[in-house]
Amino acid sequence: MRIKRGVKARRRRNRILKLSKGYRGRRKNCFRRAKEAVERGLDYASRDRARRKREFRSLWIVRINAAARSLGMNYSGLLAALTKANVQVDRKILADLAVADFSGFAAVVDVAKAGVKAAA
Repeated sequence: MRIKRGVKARRRRNRILKLSKGYRGRRKNCFRRAKEAVERGLDYASRDRARRKREFRSLWIVRINAAARSLGMNYSGLLAALTKANVQVDRKILADLAVADFSGFAAVVDVAKAGVKAAA
């Protein structure tokens, strides 16, 4: 007896077509085109999850550097001073302080400067 896989095949195709919703042209409703576009899109998504982490880290570094320079230090000097002063604040929090609460960031920089003087 011949077995047709209509239900399973339709379900598989609909899953792909649902993922291609919002695409333009035949990429949204022609299964073969949609499948190629969705596979490529999923590749980009997995690649860009790692890329997003890198981009945010570099953004935080730029923000910390700009705020630290306005207080007479640079980024690498600030992080070295924070390490010597045994202050464990990550870059994300430092960047948030630099943007949202500059007086708090200035206090952290003062602690770092005091830690360097105490170590010397």
